[in-house]
Amino acid sequence: MGKKVLVTGGLGFIGSFVTDRLITDGHQVRILDNLDPQVHPEGAPAYVDRDAEVRIGDVRDRSVLSAALEDIEVVIHCAAAVGVAQSLYRVHHYVDVNVTGTALLLELLAQRNERPEKLLVFTSMTGYGEGVYRRPSDGRLMRVGIRSEEGIHRFGWEPVCPETNEVLEPILTPEDAAPLARNVYALTKRYQEELALSLGQVYGFPVVCLRLFNVYGPRQSLSNPYTGVLAIFLSKLRAGQAPVVYEDGRQTRDFVSVHDVVDAAVSALQSPEADGRVLNIGSGIPRRIADCARVLARLMGRDDIEPLVNHQFRKGDIRHCTADTRRAVRLLGYSPRTAWETGLAELIEWAHSAPTADRFDQAERELRERGLVR
Repeated sequence: MGKKVLVTGGLGFIGSFVTDRLITDGHQVRILDNLDPQVHPEGAPAYVDRDAEVRIGDVRDRSVLSAALEDIEVVIHCAAAVGVAQSLYRVHHYVDVNVTGTALLLELLAQRNERPEKLLVFTSMTGYGEGVYRRPSDGRLMRVGIRSEEGIHRFGWEPVCPETNEVLEPILTPEDAAPLARNVYALTKRYQEELALSLGQVYGFPVVCLRLFNVYGPRQSLSNPYTGVLAIFLSKLRAGQAPVVYEDGRQTRDFVSVHDVVDAAVSALQSPEADGRVLNIGSGIPRRIADCARVLARLMGRDDIEPLVNHQFRKGDIRHCTADTRRAVRLLGYSPRTAWETGLAELIEWAHSAPTADRFDQAERELRERGLVR
């Protein structure tokens, strides 16, 4: 029998696909979304499912959120301010939305006579900072902090062992790896996890946190310059311009299709074994950023456009972090099904009709003015 589900941020990229799947599966879905103009510059998106009940409001508004929770059995918390770079200078906004909004949600859930059957929270791999590395000389596994400009000038782009100065080899990062990131966005997503898991245990309702890696796919905002490197590259290529790649372009990211994220979310709702756990949701495959730009250009028929590798460093950027998904495989039966180039082709097709505005240069100016790009 279908459940009554609240999806916060349900008009957004991931939340809208979650909504579609839930409705297809026979659930009743209520959406709460504030239509942030940075994400929705043209207002409510046309793709919203007509069978969803849509309420425009903010998760930080107690009366609005309380009303949205009425009669709800399951909550999927997607609403968030997203983006590492912008969080470094919009500190209050990110903490307010991500931490205060989540805290209010948890407080209201705890006050209810009937606890939710499940709370699913989308969090972020950014909390890891750098992923797990192996020291080549003896195979020892290591964690290192975020690179400094001084360290890059001295040793190059790759993280090195602080004891021997040898270049380290990146390996898969499991959920029990210590969270080492210190940027504002990563901290807020980490606090979301800790608050949700803690309060769920105290008040007796099941919580699952899906720690998402780099999600891509259609409906991703092409006009928000602070999130989604593939969408940023796509906006540049559509304008006939070279995508800008920081560092030497050999840094890697783990990209996962939004469709695979939705599969994981649905499985998490159905799996009691996942309750109280944090699960990595990624592809488990590291991809070089410059290569990603080249593949996009090729698929768009723009082989003539090479990425502009600028050899510059954004403060707080990591070098490598790839998901170890064995826990999600074991508990959810998780297996990414979307082939890389198939997923990119779908993103490109979406871009033909999606609202877009290339605001990358404006965003970079804002970072330079604050000394966050070197």
